[in-house]
Amino acid sequence: MSKSKDTGRSFSTLNLILIIQLVIMLGLSIFITLTVSSKTKENAINHMNGITDERANIIKSYVENSERTLSYFSKSQQIVDMFMNPDDGNYKSAAQAYTNEFAKDIEYNEGLWSGTLQTEVLTHSSYDPANPDTAGIIGMVTRKDEDRRKQLIDALEAAGPDGVYNTGIIISPASGKQCLSMYKGVFKNDKMVGFVGLGIFTEGLIDTLDKVPVPGIKNSFYTMVNVNTNKYIFNKDDKMVDKEIENDELLKLCEKYKGEKDSATDDYEYESDGETYVSIYTYMPEYGWILTIDDTPGEVFELQRTMIIYLGIFGLVVLGLIIVFNFISKKQEKINQKLVSTIAKANITKKSLNTAMFKDVLTDVNNRISLTVDLQKAAEQKKTDPYYFVMFNICDFSGINSKYGTIAGDNLLARIGQVLKEHYEAENIYRTGSDEFVVKIPTAGGSPAKDEIMDRVNIAFRELQATIRIDEETAIYPTFKVAVIKTKNNVDASVVSSMKDMTNKTGEATYGLIDFRDMT
Repeated sequence: MSKSKDTGRSFSTLNLILIIQLVIMLGLSIFITLTVSSKTKENAINHMNGITDERANIIKSYVENSERTLSYFSKSQQIVDMFMNPDDGNYKSAAQAYTNEFAKDIEYNEGLWSGTLQTEVLTHSSYDPANPDTAGIIGMVTRKDEDRRKQLIDALEAAGPDGVYNTGIIISPASGKQCLSMYKGVFKNDKMVGFVGLGIFTEGLIDTLDKVPVPGIKNSFYTMVNVNTNKYIFNKDDKMVDKEIENDELLKLCEKYKGEKDSATDDYEYESDGETYVSIYTYMPEYGWILTIDDTPGEVFELQRTMIIYLGIFGLVVLGLIIVFNFISKKQEKINQKLVSTIAKANITKKSLNTAMFKDVLTDVNNRISLTVDLQKAAEQKKTDPYYFVMFNICDFSGINSKYGTIAGDNLLARIGQVLKEHYEAENIYRTGSDEFVVKIPTAGGSPAKDEIMDRVNIAFRELQATIRIDEETAIYPTFKVAVIKTKNNVDASVVSSMKDMTNKTGEATYGLIDFRDMT
């Protein structure tokens, strides 16, 4: 009898222990599920933020290259000579020949031309002396309305000798197709004597964007809108191009950023035709455009959903293992191994960005796309040594451009690239934004150490602050925001956002007091 009672008590004690273990394991399972789910969702958003920023930079580079092309054309000797000798037919013929030759190298060219201050066309890339159908192009007045003509001339005068008047992406009245339209004044001795114009079909920009893959969100689509007109520039439905925006959330963003001078990246959710979408957007203040990449939550957060399902199954397995307690240790070990393996593979997958590689022409350093690709390759090599990342962000770069001109701004950027190449390997230097540079510093066996890293950063920082003399009376005294981060080897492009946050919080850097953060 006593033995029966002892057995009963032992059985009850065992049940109690199993129940306590069950409660603890279920609690841990729920906690892990919520924690991993939250972190996975955050990483998915950061991943899309990086992709959106990359595409915004592709668009900016495309527009800047087009503006640079028009500037080169406006300063050509044949064009200037024609405007300085308007009554000499030889100069005009030479300018027309040069216009045709120059236009051959412009892809997706809608029209390259030059005109008088009365908007009379003098040369045009579509003009062919052997084709009588094109005879009416030369001598045509493009803006007969005096108010519209004055608006154009005033804008060109305001842009000055170094500026380009970019009217943005419009539907061309000549071809009826969407194109990037811009004008540039032709100056002689600081006096505008004429102007040139360029229209480039947006097919080239669309082709460039389409060639860059979107890893992990293959069913996503991008949209671009003009905040000043509330109209679509790009849309997955071609019929909506140049039409009024129908998305209420997107309209709210247009109102929010209209007139805003600072760039921004964020996300929101909306519903369309009964389907919910996650939208990551980047605002480009230079042009008043918002670029979005949209996809369904099911694909954006697919890894999060997979982790929730897996951890739910894990909880059920734990329950079964507790019931069959004699196998619990062995089964638990296998499940933990599978969990660690799945999380490791998931981390590698999230950091893989199969993007094309571009070079920043102005500074001759790598750009943000290259940074993403290089980080992906480094992660695939499975090295164990950490990395240091250094960001140099020019303070008030837009103010420098406004005060001293874009040529002075370009010279400053080129000089920064040159100084950084004197202190770091060129292959590890990246221009990640219009006014920011990032240096990647790999380590091996603990070398270089943190103190050596910071000494080199301070030396480079001091040289970057050197005065840039424009002329005898004018000089630029550049200042910078600087941040240094130490990370694990398997890092993605979101490290740029982390350094942006650091520089925005600390403000202008001081020699010897550079902000450092250890994220290992």
